[in-house]
Amino acid sequence: MTNDLIAKAAIDRRLAEIITPVIEDMGFELVRVRLMGGKLPLLQIMADRPEGGIEVDDCAAISTAVSAILDVEDPVSDPYTLEVSSPGIDRPLTRLKDFEEFEGYEAKIETAESIDGRKRFKGVLAGVEGDEVMLNVAEGTIGLRFDWLSEAKLVLTDELIREMLRARKAAGVIDETDFDAIETDSGSEED
Repeated sequence: MTNDLIAKAAIDRRLAEIITPVIEDMGFELVRVRLMGGKLPLLQIMADRPEGGIEVDDCAAISTAVSAILDVEDPVSDPYTLEVSSPGIDRPLTRLKDFEEFEGYEAKIETAESIDGRKRFKGVLAGVEGDEVMLNVAEGTIGLRFDWLSEAKLVLTDELIREMLRARKAAGVIDETDFDAIETDSGSEED
């Protein structure tokens, strides 16, 4: 069962039903799926490892597997482009567990309906209590029911970038010895 943050439109929910088992069998999680219109529609799939850190080769493998199942199921009648990507550093928050995992980081949240005259909230994630996402805003800590949310994403901050780099280094994804191989042009050529 997906919620509206992972798959908003009916076609997105149908696509999520088809591709989620494929992605999960490969050891990944579906973060978001969107079929976006245009001259050539774009089917955008964001996936990640449960522990984070999806790579380009992983995206290519998911694309191949998802293409095969979509060719069989054929939920989209018109031609489209398939794009499989990582959620990125300023990732969308689509599952309740995302709000717990990124507690302490800044986020932007939009609600479907106006709450006390507001639909947009920006603050520091303060965890989850029951089915509410807790957010520290200027006025104090507020709770927003998860099913009220229409969009949520992390805000790209220096702290978030540092933490993501640290996590990737700890996971062995970034090897600092690679940086030693980078040569720089000193620009000291003579005329």
